Amino acid sequence: MPGTTTPIRERRSRKPTNLPNPPMMLLVGPEKSGKSYEAAAGTGSDLIGMTYWFEIGGSEGTADYYGRIKGARYEIVEHNGTYQDILDAIRWAVAQPPVDGKPNMIVVDNVSVLWDMLSDEQALYARRRAERKAQENRHRGPNPDLPVTVDPDLWNRAKDRWGEILWMLRRHSGPTLLLARQEMVTAFENDKPTRDKTRKIKAEKNLPAAVDAIVELHALGEAYLTGVRTLHWDVTPGQVEKFENFSIDALLRRLGFHEAAATRQVTEARPEAYLQEQEQQRAQQQPQQRRQDAPPAQQPQQPALTGPEAVKMIHAALTDENNPEECLRAIREEWGIRTLQQVPTVTKMWGELNANDLISRCLDHIEKAKKDKNGDNESGSQHGQAGTGTPPSPPAGQDQAREHRETPPEQQAPAGPQPEQTPPEDEQSAPPPPDPQTEEPPPAESPEDTSAAEEPQDLPPQQPAKKARVRKSATDPKEIARRGLLEEADVQAKLRFITVGEHLGPISAEGEPGLGQLRDFIQAQRPEAISFLMEAGETTLADVYRRAPMPDLGIARKFADYFNRAPSSSEVT
Repeated sequence: MPGTTTPIRERRSRKPTNLPNPPMMLLVGPEKSGKSYEAAAGTGSDLIGMTYWFEIGGSEGTADYYGRIKGARYEIVEHNGTYQDILDAIRWAVAQPPVDGKPNMIVVDNVSVLWDMLSDEQALYARRRAERKAQENRHRGPNPDLPVTVDPDLWNRAKDRWGEILWMLRRHSGPTLLLARQEMVTAFENDKPTRDKTRKIKAEKNLPAAVDAIVELHALGEAYLTGVRTLHWDVTPGQVEKFENFSIDALLRRLGFHEAAATRQVTEARPEAYLQEQEQQRAQQQPQQRRQDAPPAQQPQQPALTGPEAVKMIHAALTDENNPEECLRAIREEWGIRTLQQVPTVTKMWGELNANDLISRCLDHIEKAKKDKNGDNESGSQHGQAGTGTPPSPPAGQDQAREHRETPPEQQAPAGPQPEQTPPEDEQSAPPPPDPQTEEPPPAESPEDTSAAEEPQDLPPQQPAKKARVRKSATDPKEIARRGLLEEADVQAKLRFITVGEHLGPISAEGEPGLGQLRDFIQAQRPEAISFLMEAGETTLADVYRRAPMPDLGIARKFADYFNRAPSSSEVT
């Protein structure tokens, strides 16, 4: 790492072995120049034990026929022609033990067909990718009579598969002979074609750098050495030398194979180690971060919310003049159910229970109080219309007990202990109203006979009219923001050809999502929707959506024209 001068671990050095590696040889030439014949004749060398022959491609089919060559000793390794089966067959050949104490040789005939197969794989994958992309964007698919452009990432994939074959061959402890075709192509100078011709190996362009010797067969019995890595042969670097009396046995001896090392001395590059290093650093940083974030050992972990604070908040929510229910639900949404379940509270009427259960008790009591009050209002309205002709109910805000002063004594509730007028303000005790069980009227009474004295007096009188609450909710800023976010969720769902429920499924598993959770989810889905519009050619609409505020109350109007003219998902083939 930069700035570090001290070695991280202890190192050691060693002296060179002075031994050559088991050679990898490349034999190239045009068609019918004797490549396979020379390879089959070379299998009879007394330097090798057994030869395993891989025939790739059915254009030549000479592996069986050349077995009659005098002195040839090799076995054909069968495979089904797929990349994975060829790679596995090479693994099998590399793992074979030496025969008669001599290393084995591997012949691949030929690597030009292998590279063509890898290229064809990526061409087929590129066409399938183009067809799938056209179907998703509701465009016409690629012309089957024209080639499809292979993207750079697919070429990199083909190179990776090719490199895996060479990596396995480098694990071989004996010589490896690769056969490849050679073509005459136009020579280029300064990226411009010339009248001259040059020879080009039909294989992956980095193959010459991966082998130890390159021999070109220009015609039958005419061999030239164009590249070699050896100290057993007096050659002039940079020059092409004619190889007199060429044979595979002569090439092995001039490369020093008779005194080669048992295995190839090479250290492979490991690019995947960088990812492993990142994972190790992340694993080391996480415990350190947890130790830094953890409280001191002598202080036990406790929720950020304490019992008295929870009681105080619930008391303030119950005494809210506008909407106590929304205030209680806002506390639960802000702190979360799990946190509230860990906060113990103490109540006068309900004993010990956690803050979440205390909120649930308060919500249930408010709902019961509403039902009781609605029943009393209906009773008073019917009595007034039948007896005196007065208005059915007093104006909002008047003392409800005034109406019941005229109630006959036989309809009044018996005397008894009455509930408190307001919730207790003691921070150490719970502020909710009395236990709802004490407020139930006797079995003989009906809701119309319930006295106003039995109504819960710990909450301010609620407006019974539902229209006022609807009008209040419609003008609530939070409700307006939620409506805008749901409209945008509907737009995103239509772009993906799914329902809104399926679109919001990841955040709706535990119930209706909170406003903040809904906003973050919609914001995270915007890039995918913008990318879909860009691929569909709707650049103007994509730019408008990119600059849209969060939330955007006019999002449905902006996409109305697009959805009216876009085909439905059932019309896309």
